[in-house]
Amino acid sequence: MQRVVGVLVFLVVGVLSLPVVAYVFDGQGSENWIVPVQLLLMAAVGAGVTVALPALARDGATTQRRALLGVVWGLLAAVAAVALFFLLLSGFRGA
Repeated sequence: MQRVVGVLVFLVVGVLSLPVVAYVFDGQGSENWIVPVQLLLMAAVGAGVTVALPALARDGATTQRRALLGVVWGLLAAVAAVALFFLLLSGFRGA
């Protein structure tokens, strides 16, 4: 059950993190911070979720190893969200 909850959290936060960060940093001179802040946010969320839900890592994994694995999962969710928004914005025809 923890894995299902963890995956859902990663999907929801991954998709919502980009527009929320873009809304906050959508100003003159701060638009270059959108992607780095989103990546940091997702790394932190990933570490927190994986530490809170130990079933997302192997049995017997230390807290530090779970946090590191969570950072990786969070960054993967962020990259998937950026790819999804790119596809939605550019369309599927490619012309």
